[in-house]
Amino acid sequence: MKSATTLKISISGARGIIGDSLTPQLAAALAQAFGTYVGGGPVLVGRDARSSGIMLAEAVVSGLLAVGCRPVDVGILPIPSFLYLTKEVRAAGGIAVTASHNPREWNGLKFISRRGLYLTPQQTEEYLDIYHQGAFDFVAAGKFRTIEVLPRAADAHLRRLLNRFDGEAIRRRRIRVVLDCNNGAGAVLGPRFLRELGCDVVPLACDPTGEFVHPSEPTPENIAGVCRAVKTARADIGFVQDADADRLAIIDERGRPLGEEMTLVWAASRVLEKTKGSIVCNMSSTRALDDLAARHGVKIFRTRIGEVNVVEKVLAARPRAVIGGEGNGGVIDPEIHPCRDSFAAMGHVLDALAAGHKPVSALAGALPRYVLLKDRIEGSAERAHRLIRVLRKLYEDKGTVNLLDGLKVDFPDHWIHLRPSNTEPVIRVLAEAKTEIRARRALAALRGEIAAAWRKI
Repeated sequence: MKSATTLKISISGARGIIGDSLTPQLAAALAQAFGTYVGGGPVLVGRDARSSGIMLAEAVVSGLLAVGCRPVDVGILPIPSFLYLTKEVRAAGGIAVTASHNPREWNGLKFISRRGLYLTPQQTEEYLDIYHQGAFDFVAAGKFRTIEVLPRAADAHLRRLLNRFDGEAIRRRRIRVVLDCNNGAGAVLGPRFLRELGCDVVPLACDPTGEFVHPSEPTPENIAGVCRAVKTARADIGFVQDADADRLAIIDERGRPLGEEMTLVWAASRVLEKTKGSIVCNMSSTRALDDLAARHGVKIFRTRIGEVNVVEKVLAARPRAVIGGEGNGGVIDPEIHPCRDSFAAMGHVLDALAAGHKPVSALAGALPRYVLLKDRIEGSAERAHRLIRVLRKLYEDKGTVNLLDGLKVDFPDHWIHLRPSNTEPVIRVLAEAKTEIRARRALAALRGEIAAAWRKI
């Protein structure tokens, strides 16, 4: 029997390793539960470019047909385009086959409501109740629906993007862009979007084959080759997307990665220059956003980790949220659609370049900046919670403790955060400070406390 230890089912959907914990049988059963939950009707089915995506998408289609849904095949599609389209065509919901930034041996399913948003925790619980009980509304053979194929599925999202940004100003700037889609789903829309804005595009790995040329998470250590390409091409900027194109990393004209945290900082700065309103981000996002909020005299709200948590607060925030996102390069522009969207992030950065008439390095240098270090340790959610119970007592008298999502402790010159991952069987460990030396000391101290706590649990 295959191990289920790599399977993660949470508000972020279901993810696992192909042939180990994630199988066509499981995908079909999850689709049957989702189809039963939404009560039939049209359900969009799309995927990122991973080679295992076809297998899982076919299983999803079979599961939906079995419970009387009408699957609408949109093919390979960036996840922000998929979310936008689900609402645009008034589907009953959607199932996207993707594992986002996870390595290529992983894949997963993301479940989308008729609003074009990920299921809320309550909706996820209701849907999973159907799955665990096996209470599927199977239909007789004569009641099977037909499968519809929707061509040019990215067009609706593209139109909305182009209407959001000052295309004329960007075209006048004649920006040379190196775009790395890593052969992921972003290749379906990225080059086309940038060319529509008048950019001179230097494409790297822009075929949606799923053959990643570097690890799919666009962190600085993974995109060194793209950084060299930006410098060689004498480009004004470099953009790197993850596998399903909801996250964006930026590289300056000197070939230096800015770090994923700065994507949201940059987008928030540009939006707040034009429109006043609040910022929404998660607990692990950089303190630079707090500095930015103070600079513009606006409120900032922080949520639990997970896109759906940020989105729900974006929609409910008062004063109205004008920008949101997560510090992993995920920007949420509610004027386009309340979801993480790497194309929206590109648009805001290009908009700032066109308005500022300065190089990326100069514009980025004017933004508040911290050093955020991210680490991980092997461990289950249950073990993470035991760790938190031990460490909480240690830090109660040393800093400001927040237990909203794991254990976060704020100090005057830095913060630390420990929490179980929503997408992998690991425990996330983070530390941020104004300098790299201080951040490394904070992370090392936290790792030391974790090692000591292991012996007590």
